[in-house]
Amino acid sequence: MKFTPTPLAGVWLVEPELRADERGFFARLWCPRELAVRGLNPALAQTSVSFNHRAGTVRGMHWQAPPHAEAKLVRASRGAIWDVAVDLRPQSPTRLQSVAFELSADNRRMLYIPEGCAHGFQTLTDGAEVTYEISTFYDPASGRGARHDDPLLGLTWPLPVTVISSRDQEWPPLSDRPTPLR
Repeated sequence: MKFTPTPLAGVWLVEPELRADERGFFARLWCPRELAVRGLNPALAQTSVSFNHRAGTVRGMHWQAPPHAEAKLVRASRGAIWDVAVDLRPQSPTRLQSVAFELSADNRRMLYIPEGCAHGFQTLTDGAEVTYEISTFYDPASGRGARHDDPLLGLTWPLPVTVISSRDQEWPPLSDRPTPLR
């Protein structure tokens, strides 16, 4: 696995190293040892998948509050997405900054998002499927979010938003929450 650091500490772009032959290829998508050697959370509590019918769909920005904060390794297993991580860690020098990458079934890239960062994506294709390796179990009471258009985040999405859940439209502004991780 090839790990490339991003401008946000602890957020990594991860690419599988393909071992190709006449049959096709083989590659690792998860390796706790390679995560741990970089100081990343190697725990794996669950794997989740989301399917999205239409291009332009936005899911996020989501995170879980401590003590259920989660790290994620996200990949597009079908189609393509614009994947976004936002640093919400109170003491971080990159607090409220974001990074975004195109993840697709074709480029096979993944994004590692540590605890304390919000995550969301926009589908770039119809029928996009997203797979998440998650470090802790989902705890509904710890679920938090921010609007995709929260002015404090200043996110730019590549496509017009075509589908978004009512829950994701109703998050209060981050500016109204002094400690958004809680």
